[in-house]
Amino acid sequence: MTQQQKTILIVDDDIDLLEQIKLQLLPLGYNVLTAESQAQAEQLLDNHHPDLALVDLMMEHTDGGFALCHHIKKKFPNTPVIIVTAVASETGLDFDAATDEERSWVKADALLAKPVRFEQLKKHVEQFLAENHA
Repeated sequence: MTQQQKTILIVDDDIDLLEQIKLQLLPLGYNVLTAESQAQAEQLLDNHHPDLALVDLMMEHTDGGFALCHHIKKKFPNTPVIIVTAVASETGLDFDAATDEERSWVKADALLAKPVRFEQLKKHVEQFLAENHA
């Protein structure tokens, strides 16, 4: 392998989705860490520095994903964070991470709506890892 294996942290309280994404990323050569809650993810971050994080928004706390994004960016400012959430369909709230202003308070580099197609997720993962590697 010519480059170091990249580590992706996936955080979601939907265990089926967590495992599905993990099983799709492993054959692509990524090392995958998983957490089922904000608290579990924060414990993992004490000993691991992921190259990218995929974070659900609503977990054990309604804003758990926001808090986790802030935690990740504070600890690892250059680590890309992608929020993957069903918040729009569940609450009717609509927000994005498309502008600098939105990213400044969301603390995520991208926001993808569930259900997300794996091809779309893969494209974002590869793009952010390529940008972060450059």
